[in-house]
Amino acid sequence: MKKLLLLASLIISFSGFSQKVKDSVLSRKMDKYRELSVSVPQSYEKNSKKTYPLILLLDGDYLFDAFQGALSYGNYWDDLPEAIIVGLHQNKEGERFDDCTIDETTGLPEGKGASFFEFIGGELLPYIQSKYRIGSFKMIAGHDLTAGYINLFLYKDAPLFNAYACLSPELALEMETRIPSRLAAQQNNIFYYLSSADGDIKKMKEDVTLLNDNLKLVQNPALNYKYDEIKDASHYSLVLHSVPNVLYQFFATYKPISSSEFQEKIVKMESGYVDYLKNKYDLLEKTIGIKMPIRVNDFRAIEAAIMKNKAYAEFEGLAQLANKSYPKAMLGEYYMGRYYEISEDYKRATKAYQNAFTLEPIGELTKEAMLTKADELRTQIKK
Repeated sequence: MKKLLLLASLIISFSGFSQKVKDSVLSRKMDKYRELSVSVPQSYEKNSKKTYPLILLLDGDYLFDAFQGALSYGNYWDDLPEAIIVGLHQNKEGERFDDCTIDETTGLPEGKGASFFEFIGGELLPYIQSKYRIGSFKMIAGHDLTAGYINLFLYKDAPLFNAYACLSPELALEMETRIPSRLAAQQNNIFYYLSSADGDIKKMKEDVTLLNDNLKLVQNPALNYKYDEIKDASHYSLVLHSVPNVLYQFFATYKPISSSEFQEKIVKMESGYVDYLKNKYDLLEKTIGIKMPIRVNDFRAIEAAIMKNKAYAEFEGLAQLANKSYPKAMLGEYYMGRYYEISEDYKRATKAYQNAFTLEPIGELTKEAMLTKADELRTQIKK
């Protein structure tokens, strides 16, 4: 019974993250309105200057809920960032077939497929960016027919999207070689996810396998590539396996320091703990355009590594970084107090803890704790 109540409370909590609303955009290229489902984060109205990554879903009729659910769950545990999700409806009257029309002799969009291509870049994206606060990171995803179609945006000299999620794509002419060639030529960070299943449609799986073989040969440090061959799944059920894998691949830099990262990377370093923390958040901003204060728990992880390896001099740098992230909080003064205390400069340590008392509590640090530290060190000064 307790587990059922917990599950119910989590579902209610996730529903509070964002709500799905209907929207539409007039396409002059296609001479009709196109229906959209849109989800904005719960924090959207609280901070009018904050921007968010965009997740644009073709086949949004059925992909939307899968992506929204996985993203809400990951964000609940602070493993995934908030994002704006836009799902394009394509299955009400079978629009996806016209939308994805490709010339069999050239492998390029033609007819209604060419109009749809211009609609995405020339009408839909500008509409989304004018109405919603979209950041620099833009992802597009599709399934089978639409998954193959989104690869066409890679053919542009300046691709419209930073990340492509191709769930069991139906590949057009020569995509098995064209896609690797285009990804190899990219100079900016680009993300590519590809999936198939052991129970997938035979011809599609064969083409995807060849594409994966070619992509494994691409040597481009700007490319972040992953292939999933889902076991015990069909062409349709692979979606539910692929969606969380996509999100955790594309937003990997967002995750806080994990216990494995701490044990396998950080603690084994001889020095440079503060630089590691700074670089982690710089990479987050560089790759997915998210600038955020360093998590308090990540500060505490670096503090633990400093203490474990007796690299006490790094507390000064950690204090400077803390003051930059939390200028009104006591974290920076606390780390200066730690530094002076370990250096047996008890007078300065006492002063630092007193200064911390005048600032805002943060995490597990309280005013009472800072006063207690200062009082304890006063006895050391008298000695």
